[in-house]
Amino acid sequence: MTERISSVKMCDYLRMYLVMGSVNCEAEPDKVLAEALVGGITLFQFREKGASALCGKPRIELAQKLQEMCRHAGVPFIVNDDVDLALELSADGVHIGQADESARSVRKRIGNRILGVSAHTVKEARRAVLHGADYLGVGPIYPTTSKADAIAAQGTAILRQMREAGIDLPIVGIGGINADRAEKVMRGGADGVAVISAITQAAEVHNAVIEMKEKVERWRNGNRFSS
Repeated sequence: MTERISSVKMCDYLRMYLVMGSVNCEAEPDKVLAEALVGGITLFQFREKGASALCGKPRIELAQKLQEMCRHAGVPFIVNDDVDLALELSADGVHIGQADESARSVRKRIGNRILGVSAHTVKEARRAVLHGADYLGVGPIYPTTSKADAIAAQGTAILRQMREAGIDLPIVGIGGINADRAEKVMRGGADGVAVISAITQAAEVHNAVIEMKEKVERWRNGNRFSS
């Protein structure tokens, strides 16, 4: 990537954002991702965390396999937290949380690759913008069991607060989002939805992606956020 991604392109990538690692899947992760790609995900984040998460060589091999699938499908591949792994794989970007390496430091290390930053408050969002983030991951919007360290759910009000505070960086809502909640998240001010269990635990993964993406697209095409 020779130049920073535009906000318009970033918003397109955020429409249907799958976050996943082996611990989130009942089936083999590559099979889950294959179905999700057929369904139409627009961005993928490799997040291999949890008590039973892979480490060492198996973790790297899984990341490489999933990255190749994304590359073949033309879907950007983002690594959660691990800048060294992202650079080793020449990943399309990195997503970091508030407890991880600072956004300013990560931006220097990854150059113009995509940088996503989790933000839970307007203050954190402003700092992420200042330090070079390309998008914000905001949540948890609803209660979630996918992340053991998740803070209390904030509802869609946090999205509206950020927009009303002048935060115009692309935002993806995350946390407890399913097809029934997707439109409300978009209405709150998000540019897309990031999902873990609603896709990885679905009986028919590709159908789950299609259903949720249709609701996101319907809102994007017919409505925009207003206060």
